[in-house]
Amino acid sequence: MPQFSFEKTSTASRSNVYKIFSDYENYQKTSPEFFPSVRIRSVRDNVAVVEEHLNLGDDELVIMAKHVTDEPVLHDVFVIGGDAKGTHIQEQFIEMSNGTKILVNVDLKLKGKMKIGSMFSKNRYQQNYEKIIDNFVKIAENLV
Repeated sequence: MPQFSFEKTSTASRSNVYKIFSDYENYQKTSPEFFPSVRIRSVRDNVAVVEEHLNLGDDELVIMAKHVTDEPVLHDVFVIGGDAKGTHIQEQFIEMSNGTKILVNVDLKLKGKMKIGSMFSKNRYQQNYEKIIDNFVKIAENLV
């Protein structure tokens, strides 16, 4: 299954970057092209269970995700059900003098037809996920 890591830098403050990346409640509003549907199932302290439709390029994944946050340094997403059950995504935010470094690690687990396609398409999935991250960075940089 595709595993990939990459880093991005942003001129936005760590708190603004963290705010956008961990704001799963508003993914549908801020990024409808990637998240056409988001429904919060439960929230307890820093853990939330969220039903999400995620557009990853041409693939639409229906997932149940557990978001675990450690403000302002970490946002973990564990996919606990659906098309990508077993997937783990970790986003780490490192404060720098001129902005924020974002470290992203993805261990993508897909099912069915997507599983077969993923064996040949690691770069495609990484490129498509990087588009989501780039979108979040742009939103964070536009915060006042």
